[in-house]
Formats: sequence, C-alpha cells, structure tokens
Amino acid sequence: MKNQKLAIKILLGIFTAVILFHISILLKIVPYEITWGGRLKNDTEMYVFESLSLLINSLLIAVLLMKGNYIKAFLSTKTVSVILWVFCVLFGLNTIGNIFAETNFEKFFTIITLASSFLIWSILRSDKKITTNSEK
Repeated sequence: MKNQKLAIKILLGIFTAVILFHISILLKIVPYEITWGGRLKNDTEMYVFESLSLLINSLLIAVLLMKGNYIKAFLSTKTVSVILWVFCVLFGLNTIGNIFAETNFEKFFTIITLASSFLIWSILRSDKKITTNSEK
C-alpha cells in the first residue's frame, strides 16, 4: 500500500509536468513541429491535438487522485482499474513508438512512457496482492 501511494505521487508529478509541457506548446513556447512525430501541419491541428492531450492527461490525473483516495471517487473502483490498465498498455506501446522516433527529443520520452507504464502496472499489481491477502 505504501509503495502504491509513492507510485501514485510520482505519476501525479510526471503528469503535472506533462500538462505544463502541453500548455507550453499551446502558448507556442515550445514549437509544435518537434512533437507528435512532426505530423502536425498547422496551428489548428496543434490546438486540437494539444487540447485532447490536456483532456486525457487531466482524466488520468483524476483517476490517480481517486485511486490514491485524494479526492472522492466519481467512478467505480472497477472503472478506475480498467482505465489504468488501458493507460498501462498505451504507455507500453508508446514506449516502443518513442524508441523508433525520428528525433532525439521524442526518444527522450521513452524514459517517461516506460516509467509511467511500469508505475501504473505496479499500482495495479499491488491491488491484486491486497485482494489476494484479504481473501486468505
């Protein structure tokens, strides 16, 4: 349980930083050409992709806050677990994509996506241990 709380706190820090990064793209502090695999062609696409990214990262933060009992859950425990499993798989797949990215900037995110996938997996794994121990 203690390790789960630590993993949640680390992830909250990571995703807060990710949100700040996406805000800096929206504010054009960071050029969008170096993100999204260089696929964004104009400001309109950037605003759509970055807004979607902010929404998804905000959802993930909310789910982590619920999982850590920092806020009142507005989703069921099972729904929270399913969402975390989906993110665990997505970050795993994104890690593979980042390994083969064209730019070193995007390759750097391999570390973040791998760590995120591992931390989410450890949170979900600790749930399984808690359930198994309580059934004995």
